Amino acid sequence: MNVGILNAGGDCPGLNAVIEGAVGAATARGWTVYGFYDGFEGLLSTEQDERWRILTPANCLNIRSAGGTILGTVNKGNFTVKSGIDGRVKIADEVLRKSRETVDRLGLEALIVVGGDGSQTIGLELRQIGLPIVGVPKTIDNDLGSTDYTFGFWTAVSVVSANLDRLRTTAESHQRMMVVEVMGRHAGWIALYGGISGGADVILIPEIEFKLEEVVRKVELLKALGQREILVVVSEGAKIGGKLLTLDEETEGEVRLGGIASFLSTKLETITGIETRYCVLGHVQRGGSPIPFDRVLGVRCGAKAIDLIEEGRFGDTVALARNEIVSMPIEEAVSQLHLVDEKSQLVEAAKEIGISFGDE
Repeated sequence: MNVGILNAGGDCPGLNAVIEGAVGAATARGWTVYGFYDGFEGLLSTEQDERWRILTPANCLNIRSAGGTILGTVNKGNFTVKSGIDGRVKIADEVLRKSRETVDRLGLEALIVVGGDGSQTIGLELRQIGLPIVGVPKTIDNDLGSTDYTFGFWTAVSVVSANLDRLRTTAESHQRMMVVEVMGRHAGWIALYGGISGGADVILIPEIEFKLEEVVRKVELLKALGQREILVVVSEGAKIGGKLLTLDEETEGEVRLGGIASFLSTKLETITGIETRYCVLGHVQRGGSPIPFDRVLGVRCGAKAIDLIEEGRFGDTVALARNEIVSMPIEEAVSQLHLVDEKSQLVEAAKEIGISFGDE
C-alpha cells in the first residue's frame, strides 16, 4: 500500500514524532510512505516539480526529538481556511482537481492529514472528492473538542512556565510588574496551566470576561501586602471590553491577534504607578524540542493513523481519551471547541490559591 502524509497549519512540537510513528508502523506492514512538502501545497506536485519524498525508518530515525517538521508546513496558499468553530473552506475546483491527479499518479491509497480544525476541515473537503483521508489532530492551543490533549500543548506549557520562572527573578529584583502574553485564540489552556505552574498572580483568558478594575484591585492588594514582583499572564485571545486586540493584519482571512500585553502594561502602570514591563512569548512556544509526553503522544498518534488505514476507517481522526488512542469521525472532531470551563475544579483551585482571573 502507498500512503501519503502531510502536516498543515502552524508548526508544533511533536509533528516529527507523528511522522516517525506513521513511517515505522507503515514500514512494518511493508507499505511505502510519501511525505508531502509544505502541507497541502505538496499535493499540487507535477512530474516536473515533485514536492514529496519517500519516507523510511532510516531517514526518519529519532526525529521524534526534533522540533518543527522535516516536511515543512504552511498556513496559507492555494488551500484557504478560516479557522475556529465556524471554520469555512474555500478551495478552487482546479486545486481540488490537481490534488486528485497527484494522488492518482502516485497510486496513493490513503492520505494522513496532520493539522488543527482548519486543516481537518480541508481534509473533509478532499474526502468529499473521494480521497481516502485519515486525520491526526494538532494544535498547541489544546482547543479541539475531540481529544483530551493535543501533542505540542504540554511543551508550550513548559515553555511558558520556564519563562515565568525567569521573569519572576528579574521582576523581583526591580519590584516590577510583568505582563506576559501567550498563545490561545479561542481557549486559555496555555495561559491557565502555564500561569498556575509558573506562579502567576493574575491569569486572563478568553473564556472568562475580566474587568480592568478587578485586575488593578488584585495588583494593589499584593503590593500592599509587600509583594515585590507581580506576574500577569494573558492569552492573546482575551478580550478588553468584549473586543479582541489585533495587529491589523489578516492571514488568509483570519485576523492576527496581538497587542494585549502592551495595552495592559501601559494601562496598569498608569493606574497603579508600578513600573511595568511586558513580554510576548510568541513563537518560542512553538519552537524547540518536544517534551517526552509530546514525543510519545505523537508517535502513538502516527501509529494509530496507520491502524485506521488498515481498517479502512477513512474520514476518521485519531484522538486521546483517558490515555487511550481512539478514533472518531472528523466531522465530530471539528464540530466543537475544547474551552476552559470557568466553573471547573482547575479554575476553582487556582482561585483558592489566590490567583485572580479579573472577574471578581
